[in-house]
Amino acid sequence: MYKQIAENKRRTVGIIAVFVVLIGGIAALFAWAYNDPWLAVWAIIGAIIYAVIQYFAAGSLTMAMTGAKEIQKKDNPRLYNIVENLSITTGLPMPKVYVIDDKAPNAFATGRDPKHAAVAATTGLIDIMDDKELTAVMAHEMSHVKNYDIRVSMIVFGLVCVVGVISDLAFRMMFYGNRRRDNEGSPIGYAFVIVAAILSPLVASIAQMAVSRQREYLADASAAHITRYPEGMIAALKKLQAHSQPMKSQNIATEAMYINNPLKKGFFSNLLSSHPPIEKRIERLEHGKKTF
Repeated sequence: MYKQIAENKRRTVGIIAVFVVLIGGIAALFAWAYNDPWLAVWAIIGAIIYAVIQYFAAGSLTMAMTGAKEIQKKDNPRLYNIVENLSITTGLPMPKVYVIDDKAPNAFATGRDPKHAAVAATTGLIDIMDDKELTAVMAHEMSHVKNYDIRVSMIVFGLVCVVGVISDLAFRMMFYGNRRRDNEGSPIGYAFVIVAAILSPLVASIAQMAVSRQREYLADASAAHITRYPEGMIAALKKLQAHSQPMKSQNIATEAMYINNPLKKGFFSNLLSSHPPIEKRIERLEHGKKTF
């Protein structure tokens, strides 16, 4: 497992580097197309500022976007006690606990580090899981906290947003900018900017998918290791598969944070899903039983 953690960390650094190169490349295309090097400078500065703001605000923004409500022990003793016990077992600070009023069974973790972490579960998840299965699911989410997946998710979330903003800016400048571009700059550069603006969000989504898929496998294994009961995680995944349905509040920006894909199923959503197939996740747990 520790080898897998180290491998995932190296892979994540590489993918984040791809984002940095992608943002720098788009900024350079701006500068080339408009014959103005300062466009690249301001685009990069703006991207850094935006990413930093996203990094610190994304946790609260995520909770607001999902409609999650913070609870105390008296509000849902079962869920709260499970998270509290896992906090003691893992040696992590007690995260804030949230509940989402939604029949679709799902859960996620967010925050920039274990001291600023939060976990959330839907009412649908709490209703269909027995205590061992719910413990396994929340152990999965606490694993994201312990492995600092939540920090990586915040960084990638911010970078994906930056790519989207820059791509949108590219279109606006190309079609609604001032008319001096008719006499300045490179027509080829404009063409490259348009192509980059179209393809960049797709590349960003694929990179986000690659980060999330590997970390879901790792969180499943970590949950089995924490609970010493891989059958609980396997049973929980089987229930998630059997009762899977899209959530009421769907947002592609927060999709990667959930234990199961919260979006409506379809060919393209499955193709670019940030989650590996549940069958493969179960298969990996079955093969790794002896190591937990």
